[in-house]
Amino acid sequence: MTRIPFFDLKRQFRSLRDDILEEITAVCDSQSFILGPKVEMLEKAVSSICGGRHAVGMSSGTDAELALLMGLGVGLGDAIVTSPFTFFATAGGAARLGVKLLFLDIDRDTFNLSPARLEEFLNSDCTFDERGVRTNEGLLVKAVIPVHLFGLCCAMDEILLICSRFRVPVIEDAAQAIGAVYPSSNGLKRAGGIGEFGFLSFHPTKNLGAFGDAGMALAKDSAMAARLKVIRNHGMEPKYCHHVVGGNFRLDALQAAVLLKKMPFLGAWSRRRWEIAQYYQAEFSELAPRLQSPAEPFKESIGNRGHTYHQFVVRTARRDQLREHLRALGIGTEIYYPIPLHLQKCFAHMTAKPCPVSESAAKEVLALPIFPELTDGEVEVVAKGVVSFFKK
Repeated sequence: MTRIPFFDLKRQFRSLRDDILEEITAVCDSQSFILGPKVEMLEKAVSSICGGRHAVGMSSGTDAELALLMGLGVGLGDAIVTSPFTFFATAGGAARLGVKLLFLDIDRDTFNLSPARLEEFLNSDCTFDERGVRTNEGLLVKAVIPVHLFGLCCAMDEILLICSRFRVPVIEDAAQAIGAVYPSSNGLKRAGGIGEFGFLSFHPTKNLGAFGDAGMALAKDSAMAARLKVIRNHGMEPKYCHHVVGGNFRLDALQAAVLLKKMPFLGAWSRRRWEIAQYYQAEFSELAPRLQSPAEPFKESIGNRGHTYHQFVVRTARRDQLREHLRALGIGTEIYYPIPLHLQKCFAHMTAKPCPVSESAAKEVLALPIFPELTDGEVEVVAKGVVSFFKK
């Protein structure tokens, strides 16, 4: 039986092996491993992809978010609003600073933070004073962190309008959405470059992945970008002088070199993901409502640019049975995410608003293979495997 992996990094590496090893050798020969010219080149390249925002290389996407929150002075007595249906790091970075996490439910179709729930919360559960928005517990809401889940941008026009009325900054979690385009009422925007701040992850499994952990913080304001560069280097500026407490969030030159070598292929890889997604969409169209395929709200206006398909996530009440069926056929799958963050044990001490849509999604979602190196034949086998389950 031919096995189809959920993800296979080795296929991508084989096609780029010689060029990447040449880059790594050059960094080794230079013996300049932390920050430096390669990181600066990557920052400029990412800035271009994200609409000209100031880009600051970080050791991971998690650390990029943490540095942004530190730059905003977030800490005890503060609160952060975000989605419970995301990878743990979105909330974990904020929790390390001692803040209260306020999880608001998602939109059923997109899995992204619901603007309606956000507006309802800020209007009904908060008060406004000279410093900003406070929860009923008196905590200051320091930021809203919408997550562009699976490569699809949130409803940012609505979210930004709501947050501007309450003077709450928006930090985009664009870890899964590099290159995604959002058709704003003010023109086309890029993921990570829509709100005041944003961050990216270059974890190896991302659409643009490093050879280990790496990330990027994005800021509209040059002063914040300068502050982030200090924070990522132990708060040191100039050498051995510390006016703030930072962290060791520096990006390695090796990772920057690998990412720079991969970056020219990102557009083609994204188009291939879209191509695979469209094949799945067509094959699964007659399975609704038993199987829900990913929403594509921007398809008519901007086509393949509106969803980078970091993951292709379907939804069915028979998720576990479908997964077992595909496993028996040799087809790999994953579940993103089986436990919403508001139900995680480490956050049990935090009172949370009900998030029934997130809880329902956690029981029904299943991610199918969609990495660019899949062959047409493999894509066909995956689609036929899904269809055959519902025809039993």
